[in-house]
Amino acid sequence: MKLAISGKGGTGKTTLAGILTHLFRKDGYEVLAVDADPDANLAAAIGVPPEWQRKIQPISAQRQLIKERTGANPREFGQLFKLNPTVSDIPDDFCINFRGIKLLVLGAVQKGGEGCACPENVLLKSLLSEIILHRNEVVIVDMEAGIEHLGRSTAESIDKMLICIEPGSRSIETARAIIKLGKEIGLQDFGIVGNKIRNKNQEDWIGKQFDAEMLFGFIPYSETIQEADIQQKSLFEAMGKSLSAAFGNIYKKLL
Repeated sequence: MKLAISGKGGTGKTTLAGILTHLFRKDGYEVLAVDADPDANLAAAIGVPPEWQRKIQPISAQRQLIKERTGANPREFGQLFKLNPTVSDIPDDFCINFRGIKLLVLGAVQKGGEGCACPENVLLKSLLSEIILHRNEVVIVDMEAGIEHLGRSTAESIDKMLICIEPGSRSIETARAIIKLGKEIGLQDFGIVGNKIRNKNQEDWIGKQFDAEMLFGFIPYSETIQEADIQQKSLFEAMGKSLSAAFGNIYKKLL
């Protein structure tokens, strides 16, 4: 299964991605988690210890690797470089392994609208395409609130894009924009996850904004999530019954 998780910043998409990695791994699946959000926080959401996090070097920052694979120096324009660099070994060689979960941090990807065809951008897009198209494991990609780093063939191979939203018009509009752009490049299947839900009225309001078959579940507002973040603890280990049930229902629906 190949999952992409997106949504407006602050909606909890990275938290959702982190919990799902644990749920799949707990059931015996091989899991590769990919942090494709420039504001890289997936390691923390998974529960990777802070001392490990500080040692993670995003692929986009590995200048020697970029030059080796593309034949050009990063952050320099007007160069000739390979458009199809070899990347198949990178996920295994450059990931960290935490409790059986492989984590690969891509780093910043230039937006397609900026017209950047720089070596690091080509490498990152080729790497993400390789992971989605050819990896034989559960892949969970934590994306920014956009789809600029997905090509058509990559998008068509994603089994589900989960969009995390919170009660609020801006979050809803961001989700609609992601769905519209996603459909234009071949994404077929979307799921909506409501987060920070305080009451049934908020659930009902969100439910009226999208088709019923797109609704994948609701996560209640919880101080536990914030506390786990502040204390740099794994939410998977800290959450109580209500959160466990909410995330578990989303996971079961994915299966």
